[in-house]
Amino acid sequence: MDFNYSAQDEAFRAEFRAWLENNLQYATPIREPLADELAGDWEARVRWHRKLNEGGWMAINWPKEHGGRGASILQNIVYHEELERAGTAAPFTGFGIPLLGPTLIHWGTAEQKKRFLPKILRAEEIWCQGYSEPNAGSDLAGLQTRAIEDGDYFIVNGSKIWTSAAHHADWIFLLVRTDSVAPKHKGISYLLVDMKSSGVSIRPLVQMTGARGFNQVFFEDVRVPRENLVGQKNQGWQVALTTLMFERSTGHDRGIARQICEIVELARRIPRNGRTAWEHSGVRQRIAQFQVEAEAIKYTSYRQLTRQLKGLPPGPEGSMLKLCSTELALRLAAYALELLGPYGQLELSAPFALDAGKWSQRMLAARGPTIYAGTNQIQHNIIGERVLGLPKG
Repeated sequence: MDFNYSAQDEAFRAEFRAWLENNLQYATPIREPLADELAGDWEARVRWHRKLNEGGWMAINWPKEHGGRGASILQNIVYHEELERAGTAAPFTGFGIPLLGPTLIHWGTAEQKKRFLPKILRAEEIWCQGYSEPNAGSDLAGLQTRAIEDGDYFIVNGSKIWTSAAHHADWIFLLVRTDSVAPKHKGISYLLVDMKSSGVSIRPLVQMTGARGFNQVFFEDVRVPRENLVGQKNQGWQVALTTLMFERSTGHDRGIARQICEIVELARRIPRNGRTAWEHSGVRQRIAQFQVEAEAIKYTSYRQLTRQLKGLPPGPEGSMLKLCSTELALRLAAYALELLGPYGQLELSAPFALDAGKWSQRMLAARGPTIYAGTNQIQHNIIGERVLGLPKG
C-alpha cells in the first residue's frame, strides 16, 4: 500500500494550514485527559467549533450536500495532523458532529436531516449519547430503558449512565426497548429526545480525576414525538451499530507518541543517583520498549487504514488497536510516576508538582479508556474467538 499523500491531499493540507495560521487565536489548547473543566472552557470550545465551521473545517468527512467537505480517509488524517501541529484539536462539543450527524445522514428522514444537521454544524444544539445503563454496559443489548407507544408519542422510562456532556446537552440520541418479549437484539428503537422535556433529570458522576463530565440521566414518563424515531420501530439495533461504526478511529493514537517524547524529556530532568534518569541504561531501555510498541500500534493502524481504502469491512485491527493502545497508555503513565518518585503523588496543578502534576492526572485518567468503548476483557474475547478461533469461555 502506498501511503504517500497525493497532490490533492497536500493541497488540502496547505489550504487548512493557511486557514489555521490565520485563525489560531480562536483555537483551544489540547487538554489533559478527563481533566475537569475550567471556567469558560466549554464556551471556548463552542466558539472554536463555530469558527471551524465558518471556515468549512468542522465536519470535513460529511458529504458536501450536508455541509461537509466529503474528505477522504487520508484527508481526515491530514486534518488531525495539522491540528496537532498547531497545538490544538477539533473541539469536543458533544457527539453531534462525530456520531449523530453521520448516523442521520445514513438513516434519517429528509425532515430529520433538515431539522437537525444545520444546528449540529453551527453548535446551536449539543448532543449526548444515551446508550449504556447501570446494568447494560458492555452488554449494550441488555438495556432496559423502555418506550411505550401512546398515540403520536413514545413514553420513556429508565436511566442511562456514563453520559458524557449530558450537563451541556440540548438533545440525546437514545436507545430504548420497545418490545419487551423480543430477543434482546430485537425490539430496540432509536429515539431523539429533547433534554428539556418534562421528566428528564441529570445527576453528575464525579470521577477519581475530579472531573464531572460523566452523568447519569433519568427519564420519568418523558413524552417523545413519534417523528423523532430514527429508522423503524424495533429495528434500532441496526441504527445503533451505524453510530458505533463512526466511533472507530481512522489512525493510530498520536497522543501516545507525544507522551513518549514527554517522558524522555522528564527522564532528562529527573535526578537519580547523582545523574539524570536518562543516563541510566535501564531507563532508556524501558522507554525504547514503549517506542517499539507505539510503532507496532502505528503500523497496525495502517493495516486497518488499508482495509478502509480498499473498501473492505473492518477487520480485527480495531480490537487490537483499542486493547494495545489503552494498555500502553496505562503503562506509560505508571512509569512516569515511577520516575517521579514521591513527586508523583502531587495532583494536577498542585504547588511544587513537576510538569504541573499532569502525570498523576494521566495515571488516574488512563484506566478509563481500558473500560469504555468495550472493556479490554471484551476485546480479549473478540480477538481470541474471532481472530484466533479459540472456543468461547
